[in-house]
Amino acid sequence: MAWTALSGLAPVYPLYALLFLDTGLTEPQVSALFALWSLTALVAEVPTGVLADRWSRRGALVLGGVLEAVGFVLWTVTPGLAGFAAGFVVWGVGGALVSGAAEALVYDGLAAAGAEDAYVRVNGAMTAAELLVQVPTAVLAGLLVQAGGYALVGWVSVGTCLAAAGLATRFPEPPRTADDDGPEVPLRTAVGTALRRPGVLLAVAAVALLGSLDAIEEYFPLMARDQGVPTAVVPAAVLVVALTGAAGAALAGRAARLPSRALPLLLLASAVLLAAGALADGLPAVAAVAVSYGLYLAVLVVGEARLQERLPAAVRATVTSVAGLGIELGALLVFAAWALDGALAVAVLFALVAAVTSSAFRPTPRPGAVPDRR
Repeated sequence: MAWTALSGLAPVYPLYALLFLDTGLTEPQVSALFALWSLTALVAEVPTGVLADRWSRRGALVLGGVLEAVGFVLWTVTPGLAGFAAGFVVWGVGGALVSGAAEALVYDGLAAAGAEDAYVRVNGAMTAAELLVQVPTAVLAGLLVQAGGYALVGWVSVGTCLAAAGLATRFPEPPRTADDDGPEVPLRTAVGTALRRPGVLLAVAAVALLGSLDAIEEYFPLMARDQGVPTAVVPAAVLVVALTGAAGAALAGRAARLPSRALPLLLLASAVLLAAGALADGLPAVAAVAVSYGLYLAVLVVGEARLQERLPAAVRATVTSVAGLGIELGALLVFAAWALDGALAVAVLFALVAAVTSSAFRPTPRPGAVPDRR
C-alpha cells in the first residue's frame, strides 16, 4: 500500500495538462500528446507483461518507476512539444511495465503465503489508495507550483517516482516453480494453454470490459459542470466522487462474499445511478455519480480477483497484460458513447457490460471444494 500511495504522489499528475498549455501548446497538440501516450501503452502492454513473466515482476515495477522518472526529467529539462512527446513515450512504456506485473506480484506473494483468498481485499485497498492519494497530491502540487513553478513540480515528481522504484526493490518475489504451463515451454504456447483453461478467456474479456468503463473518470469534471456545479467547486465535486470510489474499492472484499448473481446487479445499479446523475442537477447529481462510481469499483476489483484466481503463475503478468490491452481498446467504446450522448450513453454501456459479464463473477472452486452455484 505504501508503494501504491508513493507511486501516485507525483505532483505533476494534476498539473500536466496546464503545463502543456502554459508552455505554449495548443489544445489539438495536447490531444495529440494524449493519443501518443495511449498508443504507446497499447503497443507496450503485452510485451512488457511477457518481460515481467520471463524476467522479474519486481524488476518490472522498479524499471517502470525509473522510466516514469525519466519521462518527467524530459518534461522538466526540455519543455516543448518534442520533450513532452518523448516523455509520454517513456512514461507509457513504464506504465505498461507496472500494469501487469503489480497484480501478478501481489497475487503470487499472497499465494506463496497461502493467503490468496485475501487478494480481493488487498487489491481493493490498493485501488482505494490510488484514489485517496489524489488529495495530498493536489495539495502538494498547489504548494510546489506556487513556490517554484513547474520546474519544482517536475523535479519533486522525479524524486517520488525514484522513491517508489527504490521501495519496489524491497518487495519479496516468490521463486518461480515449473507447472503444467511453466517456463519450460514457449511463452506463446503457455499463454494459449492458459486462455483455453475453463473460465480464463471469459474472465479476461470481463476484466477488459469492466476496466474500460473506468474511462468515465476522465469526464467527471465535465459532468459536474454540466450538472450546474460552479467551476470553482468542480474540483471538490470530483474529489467527492473519487473518495466514494475509494470506499467502494475498499469494500470489495465484502462484495466478493455476495452471491455471484448479485455482482451484475450492483453494476446495473451503478448504470442506473449514472443515468440519474446525468439527468439531475447540483448536489443530488454529484451524489448519484459518486455512489455509481463506488459500486462500479467494487465490482471491478472483484472481477480482477476472479481473473487472478484462474491464471497459472508462469504467465500471470502476460495474461493480465492481455486484459490490460483489452481495457485500453474498450475505453474507445466509452469515448464513442460519450460523443454519442454523453453520460446517458455511457450508462447504457455500463448496463450492457453488466449483462455480458454476468457469468464471469463465479469464484474458482478450490480443489475438493463444492463448486459455487449461487
